[in-house]
Amino acid sequence: MQVVTEIAELKKAVAAHRVQGHSVGLVPTMGYLHAGHASLLAQARKESDAVVLSVFVNPTQFGPNEDLDRYPRNKEGDLQLAEANGVDIVFLPEASEMYPRPSATRISVGGITDKLCGASRPGHFDGVALVVSKLFHLVGPDRAYFGMKDAQQVAVISRMVEDLNLPVEIVPCPIVRAEDGLALSSRNVYLSADERAQALVLSETLRRAPEWLAEAGGDAEGLKARIRARIGEMPLADIDYVEVLTYPGLAPAFGAEAAESAWIVALAVRFGKTRLIDNRLLTRQEIAEALASPLQAAKGE
Repeated sequence: MQVVTEIAELKKAVAAHRVQGHSVGLVPTMGYLHAGHASLLAQARKESDAVVLSVFVNPTQFGPNEDLDRYPRNKEGDLQLAEANGVDIVFLPEASEMYPRPSATRISVGGITDKLCGASRPGHFDGVALVVSKLFHLVGPDRAYFGMKDAQQVAVISRMVEDLNLPVEIVPCPIVRAEDGLALSSRNVYLSADERAQALVLSETLRRAPEWLAEAGGDAEGLKARIRARIGEMPLADIDYVEVLTYPGLAPAFGAEAAESAWIVALAVRFGKTRLIDNRLLTRQEIAEALASPLQAAKGE
């Protein structure tokens, strides 16, 4: 496993694989790796001759009052996990390497970045799009792997790739959860025992979303109300948002467009100082079954 910290080293290491005709898979991360990241690396290892892992806490996606300085870091642990999962190249740049001077270029993906986390964190996805674009140009991967825990990020990167005709396939990978159901996140380390116990309400409400949607007669607003009420029973929970939108277009979940799309139930909730996100996709079949529920039929009478 090669560990490189400079762009020139990264390009040289990737080129050595390219001259051998190797396909390249990229897993971009901010480090403090866990089993969720390991699942991305495992998928990349199956599908690529060479796997590149980037570990970079990207300052351009953090707002002025966010946790850039507090974001957990564990270089040695990250390298151990990378080696255990067959990574070929680890790119560990400093901020000064990625941004030798403040970037004058912005990449903004309109429409799908002004809601959910984009509404709560203005400019966040501009920073994400910029750094991912830089990594794509530096590595030139055939495929790039992203976890669906941040489903909005997957939608943003996929749209950027489509709009700019970038020659990379985006591979979304399933959410990995702890045994108790909590979605794995580097920020989980900040949760107290009580906060973690109450945070399980997120996966609970998502698990019950199809049932509650049917009880609401297929009405997205009714589902949101049920979820907000349940989360609100947790005294340590501070809701940022509960949304039900089409996916990946992130349009309101009603009307003709919504009938032809999957839906996403997306949550962002703070427990103490820790902001957690989670989500669940509802398939067209689940939505159709909810719309065919007795309550929906009664509404139409």
